[in-house]
Amino acid sequence: MKYDFTSIIDRQGKDALAIDSAGKKIWGNEPDLPKEGFDFIPMWVADMNFATAPTVTEAIIKRAQHPLFGYFFPTEEYYDSIIRWQTQRNRHKDLKKEYIGYENGVHGCVTSAVEIFSSPGDKILLHSPVYVGFAGDVEGLGRTSIYSPLKLDAQGVWRMDYEDMDAKLKANNIHLAIFCSPHNPTGRVWERWELEKAMEVFEANQCVVISDEIWADITFQGHQHIPTQMTNEWARENTVAVYAPSKTFNLAGLIGSYHIIYNKALRDRVVAKAYNTHYNEMNVFSMHALLGAYSPEGETWTEELLQVLEGNSRYAYEYVRDHFNGVSAAMPQGTYMIFLDCTEYCSRTGKSLDELIKAGWDVGVGWQDGRRFHGPCHIRMNLASPLSRVQEALDRLDKYVFNA
Repeated sequence: MKYDFTSIIDRQGKDALAIDSAGKKIWGNEPDLPKEGFDFIPMWVADMNFATAPTVTEAIIKRAQHPLFGYFFPTEEYYDSIIRWQTQRNRHKDLKKEYIGYENGVHGCVTSAVEIFSSPGDKILLHSPVYVGFAGDVEGLGRTSIYSPLKLDAQGVWRMDYEDMDAKLKANNIHLAIFCSPHNPTGRVWERWELEKAMEVFEANQCVVISDEIWADITFQGHQHIPTQMTNEWARENTVAVYAPSKTFNLAGLIGSYHIIYNKALRDRVVAKAYNTHYNEMNVFSMHALLGAYSPEGETWTEELLQVLEGNSRYAYEYVRDHFNGVSAAMPQGTYMIFLDCTEYCSRTGKSLDELIKAGWDVGVGWQDGRRFHGPCHIRMNLASPLSRVQEALDRLDKYVFNA
């Protein structure tokens, strides 16, 4: 490979929440520090332990060499880069500059849209398992989350339950849904027919859709991300989609997301909310990082990254299947998360999920409690590390936890 995805980079003391928060209780779900003799392998926070694409750091350094950092507007190059990237990689059609707007993080857009398109006390539809941040976005604004469970089919693939979605939308008079595509934490990359059926349900119930597509670039062989807005004309006109280079290029600390909204009425309301509250001020380094990321070399780097992440995911999936009796997982189709179902293991051994999670933490495996994602006996693991670290983590779980 041209790029380095094997070096183990020391992130301690380098503004890395995934490392520096271990053993502390800030959010309340941080892993404990390991026992003596084990180093810590971060597998909880959804960022990567790989160096970003060289073009990103080059772009930031080049801009930092100019010593003035005053007020600015996004450049034409910024919009052109997004249009080119989304058109070529994710097959957006007829994308124009005016449809794109900066967002101060995906959560910034989600919470803003929730406030615009619902009222306090309203109910909002989400799928479960759910990305934990969505629940906080909804509940923190005085709305109520209503969950439609995803179901595993006979082939072990997570599927939407369209009848359940429709019934809950009708029973609760819901007109706003938060959709995750590709889906975190299950790693599903939705097929076109699935999106079409979901949009039929949302259209029949007059729902505005907030679609989090931050994982759009991270899909594996045989799976193609289809933008929610490209499902059909109705979806194009009734969806607020949010993207970011942060998951793909490990840029979460720079805060730089953006919306794509085709419908002018929806767009005007979202833009007005951001403008009137002044919460949406872009950082100049965030803009230049995106320019470096969404470059031809950035695309080459991304293709190599996907090979690494798919290899890690395949290795972890097969290792769990072959070594951890009573633990199951679906093979991820995208993202770099795997969602372990430990129900059978805990039932067979009499161990609680808390005991199991703590046993992993004790040997330095910083995995994450899946109950926060509405997995009743589940654990989420981040596989975006050099393969040697993924192998080490699974080996420790084999020796000291599941088969001790």
